[in-house]
Amino acid sequence: MHPIRTLGLLAALLPPQAAAIKVACNEAWIEHTPFAYAHKNKIYKDEASIVSGGVASLSGDVELGGNAETQGLKQYASHKNYRLIYIVVEATYRLVANKAAGIKTLADLKGKKVGTFQGSSAQVFVDTLIGSAGVDRNEFTTVSGSMCMRAPCAANTFPQRLKNRDIDAFGCWETAVELGIEAAGEENVVVFKNATLYREIYSLYATTENLKNPSMRKKIVQYVKALNQTLEVFKNSPETVYPFVAKEIGVDVPVLRKVWPEHKWGPGDMGEDLIDFLEREEQYLSKVDKRKAATRAELKKFVDTSVYEDAMKL
Repeated sequence: MHPIRTLGLLAALLPPQAAAIKVACNEAWIEHTPFAYAHKNKIYKDEASIVSGGVASLSGDVELGGNAETQGLKQYASHKNYRLIYIVVEATYRLVANKAAGIKTLADLKGKKVGTFQGSSAQVFVDTLIGSAGVDRNEFTTVSGSMCMRAPCAANTFPQRLKNRDIDAFGCWETAVELGIEAAGEENVVVFKNATLYREIYSLYATTENLKNPSMRKKIVQYVKALNQTLEVFKNSPETVYPFVAKEIGVDVPVLRKVWPEHKWGPGDMGEDLIDFLEREEQYLSKVDKRKAATRAELKKFVDTSVYEDAMKL
C-alpha cells in the first residue's frame, strides 16, 4: 500500500484528539491569572488555552469566558443561553481623589472630573459609589483615559493625570488605583470604597448548549475543579503566586502585594445574595443601555450552580 495512504488509514483508526478547551478573557488584569496558573502548572490536566476576549466570545467557538458581572449582564440581555457558572474573584474597586481639589467626602465629587471607563464595571462602580452620596451621574463629568498597571505611567493614563491634576479623581480596577495613590502622594489623596455597594464579581461563563453536551460538560466540570484547587493557593499561599501573577500581567510585586487584599478569591457565594446584587445592577444597566431589564426569574436562570456542585462531588 502507498505509504501516504497507510498513514491516512492509521489516522482514521486512531481515536480523535480531544480539542483544547478555550477560555476567553482579558489577559491584562489580575482577575484572569488563576486561569493561566491552572494551565501552566498543570492543575487542569487536559489541554487548555487562553484567547483574547470575554463572555461575548461565547458566540463563537469558545467554550468558556471570563468577565465581570457587568459584561455578563450586558451579554445576557441578548444571549439568554449564556450562564454564569462560577465566581473566580470578588474585587473591591477603589476611587482615589485629590485633596487639593477640595475633596474630603464623596459628596465633594459633585461638579468634579472623574476618570473611569465608559460601559465597564468601573463605570458602574463610580456611578454607584458617588450616587450613594446623593450625587447624580450627570452632576459630575466622566473623563476617559488610559490604563497603567506599572510605573512609570504615561501622561494620558489615569495615575499620571491625577498627579498632574488633569482629573480630580478616578476609579477602576487595580493596580491602577494604587499607582494613582503613589503618583499623587498618599498624603495628598483620599480613597473611597464600599464593597457592600459595589464589588466586581469576576466570573466564568458558558453556554447552555455546551453545558448540555455530556462530553463538553465533563471537561467544564473538570476545569472548575481545577480552579477550586488553584484558588486555594491564591487564598492561602499568596506569596507563592505573586511572582507568577506579576510576570503574567506585567506589574511589580510590591504593588501587587498592596492590592492583593482587595481581592477575595472564590469560589464565591452563588445564592440569593448574588441574585440581589445582580438585580440591582441590572436595573442600573437597563436604564443606561436603554433596554428592558431582565426579571429576577431570568437572573435566577442566568446563574447556574450545577457545574460547581458537580465539581465539588469529584
